[in-house]
Amino acid sequence: MSAPSIRAIFFDAGNTLIHMDYDAIAAALAREGVAAAAGDVQRAEWRARVRLDASFQPGASTEHPSTGERYLALLLDELGVRSAVTAAALTAWRRTYNLPNGLWTVPEPDAEAALALARRSGLATAVISNSNGTIAEILDTLGLGRHLDFVIDSSAVGVEKPDPRIFHIALERAQLRPEHAAYVGDLYSIDVRGARTAGLQAVLIDPGRCWPPRDCRTAPSVLGAVELLLEGGGT
Repeated sequence: MSAPSIRAIFFDAGNTLIHMDYDAIAAALAREGVAAAAGDVQRAEWRARVRLDASFQPGASTEHPSTGERYLALLLDELGVRSAVTAAALTAWRRTYNLPNGLWTVPEPDAEAALALARRSGLATAVISNSNGTIAEILDTLGLGRHLDFVIDSSAVGVEKPDPRIFHIALERAQLRPEHAAYVGDLYSIDVRGARTAGLQAVLIDPGRCWPPRDCRTAPSVLGAVELLLEGGGT
């Protein structure tokens, strides 16, 4: 599909426009006697998300509390932290940290540049996120919301990715046919498959080159994904 046919790029939020507060996780680990730099946490998260994706069962909710706990456990495992006591302490800390926003409060370094490039190129931009009702406020606080036409939060519309209905809601809001939109996200089974089922193009974010070969285009960052789509890639 050629670039001129694309009229909108829809984005995931977590691990696409924003990411976990790696510094906060490193500090929590330090309080438990575990030395890990924020960069170590980040690289462990890149690997953990691939394992998390493989763990989803059909119809499972990514917003269920067990998903966040499983994600943290995989991240700790990738860091080599396998103490049950430490894992329990981190899980308890995460449950009460910075509510209701939690850990997802840090913008990706090139998120604003990516959104601005898409807008300068004449494309509509929006977010489709499995979230708890806070994502629009978080994006606004970080200054990213001003680059978006709208935000679709799963808790507000009652349906989650990979269900194609959430993508259809966005298409209806944008008044576009599926072939005129693309989606950028970080989980293959949730984002890429969901978008494709709805008829959209999809690009998978893979900053650490941690994903095994997949039948989709990949990019190291959200800015790279936008550039790829503007060049005509992303099938």
